[in-house]
Amino acid sequence: MKTWITAMLATPPMGRLMAPMAAFAVLAMTVAGSVDALAQDMPLQSLRGATALDQDARAAEPNKQYTGKLFERNYRQQPPLVPHKIDSYQIDLKANQCIGCHDWPQNTAAGAPKISETHYIDRTGVRLNHVSTARWFCTQCHVPQEEATELVPNTFKSAAELY
Repeated sequence: MKTWITAMLATPPMGRLMAPMAAFAVLAMTVAGSVDALAQDMPLQSLRGATALDQDARAAEPNKQYTGKLFERNYRQQPPLVPHKIDSYQIDLKANQCIGCHDWPQNTAAGAPKISETHYIDRTGVRLNHVSTARWFCTQCHVPQEEATELVPNTFKSAAELY
């Protein structure tokens, strides 16, 4: 009579993998079934509304970029939001269209805010006469302001509201 170990050693490697894989498949189906049950308890609302996936739906209205006023900052060091469209701007290793209006001295003629002095200091603290490469990709911190409805409930309070 073979012991369990000798039986496992005699079983081809693929056969040894099948039992754990089958157990994982059963576990995955169990979890998927419970997630499906949760989804049935809470109706899911998507941008398609109540239209079924196999039916054509009218495209959702895109949120319009709000450019009528500047949004207030919510905390002291918050990067300013961009109050205009930038989706067609080129910002890559070779070009940065933001600098064309916001770098000194062009900012006065363009009527645009000047880039912060902190953007002219490199990683080692050396002051530069051009925007530091560490600050080159503006959209890492600065995003277009948007008048959009919340997708999930939000209880955020600005720093000013907390005091």
